[in-house]
Amino acid sequence: MKGSSAGAKFRQALELERPLQIMGVINAYAARMASSLGFRALYLSGAGVANYSYALPDLGITCLEDVLADVRRVTEAVDLPLLVDIDTGWGGALTIARSIRKMTDAGAAAVHIEDQVAQKRCGHRPGKAVVSAGEMVERLKAAADAKTDPDFLIMARTDAFQSEGLSGVVDRACAYLEAGAEAIFAEALPDLEAFRSVCAAVPGPVLANMTEFGLSPLCGLEELKEAGVAMVLYPLTAARAMQKAAFDAMRTVRETGSQVSILGSMQTRKELYDFLDYSAYEAAQDRALGKTT
Repeated sequence: MKGSSAGAKFRQALELERPLQIMGVINAYAARMASSLGFRALYLSGAGVANYSYALPDLGITCLEDVLADVRRVTEAVDLPLLVDIDTGWGGALTIARSIRKMTDAGAAAVHIEDQVAQKRCGHRPGKAVVSAGEMVERLKAAADAKTDPDFLIMARTDAFQSEGLSGVVDRACAYLEAGAEAIFAEALPDLEAFRSVCAAVPGPVLANMTEFGLSPLCGLEELKEAGVAMVLYPLTAARAMQKAAFDAMRTVRETGSQVSILGSMQTRKELYDFLDYSAYEAAQDRALGKTT
C-alpha cells in the first residue's frame, strides 16, 4: 500500500477483510491503540467530535473546521484509512463540495453523508426528519463531483427507516448509489433480518452500525457476515469505556481523597512510554542538542 492514497487503502481494506471491522476513535492516541490491535480501518464520529471534543450533543452544532481538526490529529498519528462522519455536509452543493476537498486534503479516506434535514439529530434519537430522496441525490452528486482522488469513497447514510420503513431504505439506497455513492450506511435498523433484506436488495456494500444502547441489536461479526454486511462500525465503543473509567476514577479521588485503590486499573507510566516509543524521541532530542551518552 506504500504510496497509495488514503482512499485506495480503504478500498484495499474492504477487499482484505469482510466484513471490515471499523473501530471508532476520538483522538490520536485511541487511533494508535486501534492500529496496534490490527484494525484495518478507523472511524471519526460526528457525535464523538461533538460529545468529546466540545462537550456538546450531536445536534449539528459542530462544523466542518471542528471535525477537520480531529481528522488531522488522527491521520497524522496513524497510516490507517479513516472514514469520517460529515453529517449532512454542512450546507448546499458548494459547501458539500468544499467539505469533500477539505476532508481529502486532511487525509481522510472516505466520508458518509446523511439524508437528514440540516437540523439533524443523533440517528438513535426520536424526532428525526429526512429530506426528499431527490434532495439527497443532489447532495451526493455534489460530493461525487468534488472528488480530487478517484479512490476517495463517498458513502450515503439513510435515516429513513423510522419514517419510511424498509422499502424506503432500499429505494433510497438504490437511488443514492446511482447518484454517485459507492456504499450504504443504513442507520438504526431494528434487527438482523432487516440488515439481511437491505444487503440482498442493494447493489453495493452495506455498513452496519453496531453502536451500543441504540435502536439496532448488537449482532456478532459472523452473523452480520452471513447477512451480507460488508462493513461493521463500532463508532464510540472505546470512547464509552474510556469515559466511564475516567469518571469512576475521578469520583474515587473525590470521595476517598486518594487514587491508591485504583492504581491497578490504570495504564502505568512505563506502559505509556513504551507505547509512544518515548525513548526514541528522547534520543532524537539529545542528538539535536548535541548530547552524548
